[in-house]
Amino acid sequence: MPDLDGRTALVTGGGSGIGAAVTEQLLNAGVRVTICGRRLHVLKQTADRYANCSYVQADVTNEKAVTNMFAELGGVDIVVINAGAADSAPIHKTDLDLWMRMIDVNLTGAYLVAREAIKVIRKKGWGRVVMVSSTAGLKGYPYVSAYCAAKHGVIGLTRSLAIETAKLGITVNAVCPGYTETPMLQDSIDNIVTKTGMDQDQARQALLTSNPMGRAIQPEEVASTVTWLCSEGASSITGQAIIVAGGEL
Repeated sequence: MPDLDGRTALVTGGGSGIGAAVTEQLLNAGVRVTICGRRLHVLKQTADRYANCSYVQADVTNEKAVTNMFAELGGVDIVVINAGAADSAPIHKTDLDLWMRMIDVNLTGAYLVAREAIKVIRKKGWGRVVMVSSTAGLKGYPYVSAYCAAKHGVIGLTRSLAIETAKLGITVNAVCPGYTETPMLQDSIDNIVTKTGMDQDQARQALLTSNPMGRAIQPEEVASTVTWLCSEGASSITGQAIIVAGGEL
């Protein structure tokens, strides 16, 4: 486990799934963590399980909420941009509302948080920004064109910011999980069941056929990669999109 004792971190979407796993591993590495999200009860349940973990309710798509959040934090060393959503529909049924929801939460939210994070971190001379993207940021999947477009944007944003901050002691990287055992995966399975008549096991296998290992990625596996990217051992790793997907892609 990397030793990050005394560092401070913000994890967006930190109340559940990958965000909660990242939070736990950063706490175990000695980091004081603040988690944020929209669902107050979920944030409180997660934060109450740990010492050195606090929470703030914020919508990352709201510019004022994001700037207020960073003002409240005061200072931060590590920012993990994890908040996201993955609504699905074939392109001929993807209306502008669905499109904008996916762009807003997955890409605009990442931009707003990264912008405010770098404003703070650049003054310190050391910092880590890790964006949780997806294999959907590197390839196409059917029925999630808006999500794929947004996650491709996150990879482009990562690479651009990495170049901007390379001489400032800041690294900016993306982690790209495949299908991961989270509530988002279960929502996708339920959607397939509803629309196709498959049972739960059939729907799960339909999603996991793209993974050569034939299994869902565990949130802790993604969190380990995120935590490593925050360590001193990853000081020269920046602008990368690291795939955690069991050999997919």
